[in-house]
Amino acid sequence: MAKPVQIEVWNPNGKYRVVSTKSMPGTRWINLLIQQDCRLEICTEKKTILSVDDILALIGDRCDGVIGQLTEDWGETLFSALSKAGGKAFSNMAVGYNNVDVEAANKYGVAVGNTPGVLTETTAELAASLSLAAARRIVEADEFMRAGKYEGWLPHLFVGNLLKGQTVGVIGAGRIGSAYARMMVEGFKMNLIYYDLYQSTRLEKFVTAYGQFLKASGEQPVTWKRASSMDEVLQEADLISLHPILDKTTYHLVNKERLSMMKKEAILVNCSRGPVIDEVALVEHLRENPMFRVGLDVFEDEPYMKPGLADMKNAVVVPHIASASKWTREGMATLAALNVLGKIKGYPVWGNPNSVDSFLDENSPPPAACPSIVNSKALGLPVSKL
Repeated sequence: MAKPVQIEVWNPNGKYRVVSTKSMPGTRWINLLIQQDCRLEICTEKKTILSVDDILALIGDRCDGVIGQLTEDWGETLFSALSKAGGKAFSNMAVGYNNVDVEAANKYGVAVGNTPGVLTETTAELAASLSLAAARRIVEADEFMRAGKYEGWLPHLFVGNLLKGQTVGVIGAGRIGSAYARMMVEGFKMNLIYYDLYQSTRLEKFVTAYGQFLKASGEQPVTWKRASSMDEVLQEADLISLHPILDKTTYHLVNKERLSMMKKEAILVNCSRGPVIDEVALVEHLRENPMFRVGLDVFEDEPYMKPGLADMKNAVVVPHIASASKWTREGMATLAALNVLGKIKGYPVWGNPNSVDSFLDENSPPPAACPSIVNSKALGLPVSKL
């Protein structure tokens, strides 16, 4: 029998039982659930990552839905238990769902929610922040200053890279990749080279229009180029940001061979998925090329880093905080809760999961729909006409 875990209960007499495996930012998500007659149980166990046994204890004998986290292993065992307890919905508080066995969820008829549409600008901003931090060696300089080593200005002290006029490379020009590209092009007048299986016409038009504006102002216009391969981006760009999905084709996308293609003073940023970089090869490359720099928000074996990475002065590493703005995290909590609530209430699935502003408007009730269910087609769920 699973060992009980600590919980905080809201609306104890609610008709529907919803479990959240973690406390989440904000209170709107809580209010939305309890206003719709849900008994909400929030796990308060002091563990960063809950085990399968912990979550089994939370599900118990009766549970209508669960809000979970991307660090949890949602597979056959948990979906079987949730289905047996009468549950029909699970939602990750995340846009990604690599931790979820969607086929197992389909087998047990459980809808799987996620939270796209709210992370785009926040994630792009962090990628831009890591780009600047790595280019201008901000973390190194901060540590130097705090250690009391600064004795006065010197010509060679923490010389970094100027971004203006350089080339930014984007691999994966979807919503986040395009938002990042626009920030770097417009903010720092960088030229763009990108690779994506699909042409990003909107991004190309943006860069073209901005280039024309600069030219009309007597400045050097920016340019864009759609590369024919990822290798072309890696070879030509001074700053490369990775924004692909993670699948078999992108696992270790950046490996020893591809690192060797890049410029010796290039900067590599990753806010997508850790395993797209071969971290062992990266540590070796950083060690052998001290002017090469990286900014990493995600890691191959989270929460761990490969041996040696933490010792690299030319690496800026942060703990998976790309979505960690107050507005975004509170929005993610709201969307995850509404995915579960919507399925409990029998609502249809929202037609465009990347257009979620109406769910996040605190001044009006959210639409009667599930914001994003990734296996809606497999389960034959109706689509909202709102």
